[in-house]
Amino acid sequence: MKSDWHEVLSELFDGATALRSKDLERRGLSRTRISEAVDAGELERIGRGLYTFQGAEQSEHHSLVQVTRLVPHAAICLLSALRFHNLTSQNPHEVWIAIDPKDRKPSLDYPSVKVVRYGAERFGIGLEEHELEGATIRVYSMARTVVDLFRYRNKVGLDVALEALREGWKEGKFTLAEINRIAGLCRMRNVMKPYLESLAT
Repeated sequence: MKSDWHEVLSELFDGATALRSKDLERRGLSRTRISEAVDAGELERIGRGLYTFQGAEQSEHHSLVQVTRLVPHAAICLLSALRFHNLTSQNPHEVWIAIDPKDRKPSLDYPSVKVVRYGAERFGIGLEEHELEGATIRVYSMARTVVDLFRYRNKVGLDVALEALREGWKEGKFTLAEINRIAGLCRMRNVMKPYLESLAT
């Protein structure tokens, strides 16, 4: 094993900023070597079974990457998706994720997560994949996020949903046709109809 931990870890992470211990083992770093790298201050444990290395360049969405590594079947939704799409300056304290009704609810030490369950028939509507920090994260589209904000308006606030709708429309993040289609698929068309009509006038 090379003594230059930084060079070794940079090569092992290969552009990623967070990897699980089993990912590191799969890439050739034994549990003993993981402990040695932590003791050397080159590898940092940032969550249960999740590591980063010194000097890793992290984006403002690093917490989404961490959650994706720990809960790969989840999708980033609601307030966290809104932040990802740059339609709010507020950074939620928790990472909002959607899981299937049959999935086990994750229990993470860090980052803290807010879990909602989306029905299996609507889980994949508007679901996008984005490459971030060497990871593929699943995030709902802007149009789907707006529809979901109206669905969960009692949790996130109607004012948040309305602002997202207005700002997203103003910035061209979605079309009325796209919003209408997704609202119909998610059975939210009647709820959103008056708000969508106000945009068109």
